[in-house]
Amino acid sequence: MNSEILVERHGPVAALTINRPQRRNALSDALVARLRELLQRNDSDAAIRATVLTGCAPGFCAGSDLKELAHMSLDEMCAHEARTAAFCREIAQLDKPVIAAVEGFALGGGFVLAASCDVIVAGSSVRWNLPEVEIGWIPPWGLETLVNRVGVSRARQLSWGGQVFTSDEALRLGLVDHLAENGQALPRAIEIAQMLARLPLEAVASTKLYFAAHAARNGESGDALASRMFKENCRTETAKATLRRFGVKA
Repeated sequence: MNSEILVERHGPVAALTINRPQRRNALSDALVARLRELLQRNDSDAAIRATVLTGCAPGFCAGSDLKELAHMSLDEMCAHEARTAAFCREIAQLDKPVIAAVEGFALGGGFVLAASCDVIVAGSSVRWNLPEVEIGWIPPWGLETLVNRVGVSRARQLSWGGQVFTSDEALRLGLVDHLAENGQALPRAIEIAQMLARLPLEAVASTKLYFAAHAARNGESGDALASRMFKENCRTETAKATLRRFGVKA
């Protein structure tokens, strides 16, 4: 077991907890690779029928690991984001449900990681935010996932706005599926996962695959386009100033 991901079993449900509190549970290359490995392993394990993905305090996930990005060139940074994008797209293609249990915050890539899961359960005071446009670039992946959840117009506003909103608003927008009291997102997500685990496995998988065909129809091409735009955006003076502030090679 990797200490950056805690694994627990609740009968037929596996719970994966991102455990990088010192980096606000940010998505490093190694973390993304390990999450992908564990989700694929769960998908092939007959004893596991659903997975819950969560993050330890202080929150779910703050997006890309800026400390790691600081040691990358622009090309390397784009490649890292592309690997994360591919991982998130693959969640829809797994046979077994993946439920996000979100507390504290879901920011940038963490926001889109949660949106990539089949079901989102969120504590009522979670802070949701896509800050990318405000600091100089388009979100480099996951925009089609947002479109699938909230529609084109709302996805555009969320991406442009840079505003922070809580789970009540996220529920109204259709981003969040279930609200929980603060601190109760994980037990509620496990409860939902166990309900799904009791259903016939083949029928659950078929239903998931059917809707994945709609949800991911433009995912790969959308991510490729966003990645190209992201790279161009990162060459602007506004983006360069942001990258320098974070120590990234601009």
